[in-house]
This record gives sequence, C-alpha cells and structure tokens, in this order.
Amino acid sequence: MEAHGCCWRSLHPNFFHSSQPYILSIFASVCYAGLNYASMVSLDKGMSAYVLVAYGDALATLVTAAFVLAFESRMNRPKMNMMILMEVFLLGLLGAVLARTLYYTGLERTSSTFASVMSNLFPSMTFLLAIIFRMEKLEMRKITSQAKVVGTVVALGGAMLMTLYKGIIVISMSSRHPHHSTARTASSSSVDKDWINGSLMLIGSALTRSGSSVLQARTIKKYPAPISLTCLTSLFGTFQAMVLSFAIERKASVWKLGWDLRLLSISYSGIMVFGVATYIQFLVIRKRGPVFAAVFNPLSTVIVALADLLVLRQSLHMGSMVGAILIILGLYMVLWAKNKENKKEMSLDEEFCQDTSSNPPNTNQDPKHVVKEQEAW
Repeated sequence: MEAHGCCWRSLHPNFFHSSQPYILSIFASVCYAGLNYASMVSLDKGMSAYVLVAYGDALATLVTAAFVLAFESRMNRPKMNMMILMEVFLLGLLGAVLARTLYYTGLERTSSTFASVMSNLFPSMTFLLAIIFRMEKLEMRKITSQAKVVGTVVALGGAMLMTLYKGIIVISMSSRHPHHSTARTASSSSVDKDWINGSLMLIGSALTRSGSSVLQARTIKKYPAPISLTCLTSLFGTFQAMVLSFAIERKASVWKLGWDLRLLSISYSGIMVFGVATYIQFLVIRKRGPVFAAVFNPLSTVIVALADLLVLRQSLHMGSMVGAILIILGLYMVLWAKNKENKKEMSLDEEFCQDTSSNPPNTNQDPKHVVKEQEAW
C-alpha cells in the first residue's frame, strides 16, 4: 500500500506541493527582514536584549499552543521520550535563546549594517555543519556539489556587497530629508562601541542558529509534529531566557511594558518570527533539509533594500543592485543543484516502487530474515 502510494505521488506531481517549500521560505525571509526593524525599535527605546528574547519566546509559546490545540490535538503523534526531550531542550537553548540573544547584544555593540552582513554567515555555516554531520553530500566531482559550493559563496558575497558598498546612485527617490543621520550614527558609534566583542557575538549567533537548524532536521524526523515542536522549543526558550534575564538584569523595571512601539515590536518578533518563521523552518527542513532552508537567508537583505527604497524613500545604489543580482544568482545555483539531487532521489524511489510492485516480497521467507532486510533498508 505504501509502495503504491509513493509511486502514485511520483507519477502525479502536484505543482503547489512541489513549490510549497519555495513559497514558505520566501515568506520566512520576509518575516526575518522585518525583525531587524522591530528589534531596533525595542533596543533604541532602552529595552534589554535578554528581556526582549524572553517576551518574544513567551508570546510565541502562547500563539503556537493555540494552534496545537486547533490542528494537532487529535494527531497520532509519537510518544515523547527523554532523547527527543533533550533535543528540544537544546533547540530552545541554541535557536530560541543563544542565537537571538547574541544577535541582539551584537547589534547593540556594532551597527545594523554590520549585523546584517554577519547574519549572512548562516547559510555557509549551515552548509558546513550539514556536511560534517553527513546530512548533505559533497562530491566535488559532481556538478551539483560544485554548484552548491559556488552558489553559497556567490550569495554570501552578494549580501556583503549590498551592505558594505554603495557606489553610484541608480534610482533616486525624491526626499527632502535624506537619511544621513543613520549613516552618521553608524559611523560615529563604530568608534565608541565594542566592535570586537560585538563581532564575536554575531559570529556566535550565526553558528548557534546553524547548529539549531541542523538539529531541527534530526528532531523533526523523530517527532513529526512541527507545530508542537515549535511550541515546545519556544516554551523551553522562555524558561531559559527568563533565567538568563534574571541573572543579568536585576532591576524589575526592565520588564515593564506599555502601549507603545516596544509592545508592537515584541508582538511582531514573537508571533511572526519566533512563532511563524520557526514553524515554517521546521516544515521546510523536514521536506528539503537544513541547507535548503538556510540558503534563502540572504534574500532578507534584498527585501530590506526594497523596503528602504519604497517605504523609507532611500536611494538605490549600484552596490545594492549588483549584490541583489549575485544573491539571486547564488540562490538559483543552490536550488538548481538541490532540485537535480531531488529528482535523482525521486527516480530511484520510482524504480524501487516498480521493483516492489513487479516483484512482491516472498511471504514464505523467514520472518526474522524479513525484519533484518527492512532494518537494513
């Protein structure tokens, strides 16, 4: 029955089903693009980075818990054992606490431009970790492996070019008040802030986020309930972030909230990023792996540039245009390679389905021998 089902899916491809990981990944990139603006609003208003993470995780826990009750309450989920619980605890520590806390504290010590550059280390680090843990095949003799390596490097270079180089103005938006203050603040603060510690924190943020992405690929196979995993990850992250916040921030006033932009930014980060984007990442990783999900990260830089052009009325420079082209080119190379590998795996599955349908298993075989064959497969 299962063999017939996999053959039917291979013979009747659904366009929406095949394009779903791409659509979800692009939407997650849009969510992450808005995170930089939302976090800067809270940090500029004097909110602690540790408290911001705790509030975001707590709100994500409440929202995803409601979706669990609505969509996964009657689902036949596997039993939660101690090993899965430990992995979820690590997911909360790596992704929900350390990656976000290190990013916010690094953002405070450097600048938004530099933090945007360093966040694009995430795809490269995820690619390396996936190779180390044998979740990604790298055979440099094959053109698909070469395309993945070159595409990752090209996308990373394009993201850095967009944020570090401006060049001549290509599109000038009519604005009577150019945003010179932002550049001036970033350049002046670069002397005052601890850039070395901030840089190390941003590198640590990219590394812990990559480790969380690789661990998600392992955990989602053992516990295929993405909404519940998102909720549990946020729940563990809430307790861990609260412990960290109480250990560092001793004043009770840092937890005070009002009906202002800080509450709006916390709502956005908790619902759209900590909740929705994390859930999307679980879905995409389960279908296509951690590298596929991570390679869309530089797309957030392109979205931020478009938002600056259309919303903030900033000018579009040559560096942004060339960088965006490189990001799209690198993204296309990686996705082309992943699509080639996916088609090859589907053809192998189709051959296996045909073999099993034409050569049914021998029911007279020794049951122990059949079990050993299934375990080996």
